[in-house]
Amino acid sequence: MRTAHLDAPFALARRRDGDVVRLALVAGDRIRDLAPADLGAADLNAFLAGGDWARVAALAAAEGDWMPLAEAVLTAPVTPRQVLQTGANYRQHVIELVAAGLSKGGDRTPEEARQWAAQMMDERKAHGEPYFFIGLPACVTGNDEPLVLPGYSDVHDWELELAVVIGREAFRVSREDAMDHVAGYTICNDITTRDLVFRPDMKEIGTDWYRAKNAPGFLPTGPFLVPAEYVDGPDTQVRLELNGEVMQDATTADLLFDIPALISGASQTMPLLPGDLLLTGSPAGNGQHWKRFLRDGDVMTGSIRGLGTQIVRCVAEQAG
Repeated sequence: MRTAHLDAPFALARRRDGDVVRLALVAGDRIRDLAPADLGAADLNAFLAGGDWARVAALAAAEGDWMPLAEAVLTAPVTPRQVLQTGANYRQHVIELVAAGLSKGGDRTPEEARQWAAQMMDERKAHGEPYFFIGLPACVTGNDEPLVLPGYSDVHDWELELAVVIGREAFRVSREDAMDHVAGYTICNDITTRDLVFRPDMKEIGTDWYRAKNAPGFLPTGPFLVPAEYVDGPDTQVRLELNGEVMQDATTADLLFDIPALISGASQTMPLLPGDLLLTGSPAGNGQHWKRFLRDGDVMTGSIRGLGTQIVRCVAEQAG
């Protein structure tokens, strides 16, 4: 598995060693395993709750039992207990979905739908609140495993997202204090089966995120967990290529609700726990816009500045 150069001085990762997954430290083009004694914590989530990042930084600069990063098989760098996802948080993304007829825009023409969606998003930004829904932690996987495309649909779509990794527990925190609860960031690709988003038999209920987003492996994550201080969360590039062709290319500066607003909003209902993932939304350029969905043999290359590159290979589900 190939990964892009790590811009940060170091990052955390998890690598497969046979049937065992080991916590690891990445620095440049090297990787080494970490033991609980190295972290001064029982496990990764305990470390994220308030561990000493300076201690890890010192290990990144020290001699040790390093191996080439290119030889490591990396999996998802986190083991969240909760996954919160943010809907409709990039202005242009929602406009595209509405214009494509996938969202509830009524009987408007595409241009009328665009105008209606633009007004809706501007109103939300001025007076609204973030929209959250819940993902299943069991869907979190690494790009060491292929993405199996379920045979019950032909419209599986990509949504590359910057994901916040929670550090210290956050419960009913203010926007001003929200960033004190961020341990770092990673890459997520929120795979969505578009024809399952709305239930034709229960239109009055609305979206069915459980069926549309929670098939096995539908949340490729990683490969790195980069400490928050090394990532420009408010303005970092989010870029996805499909078989080498650019599909998504935007920056987080286009978020309707910024990262502090998302953390504060999500924490009002339930505590966010160390190691949890909070996805920030996906920019324009999904398959629904391009009228091109994932197929057997597709390769998605998702890059977020400062976080490296995630490579996801798609395979069709085998019948029977």
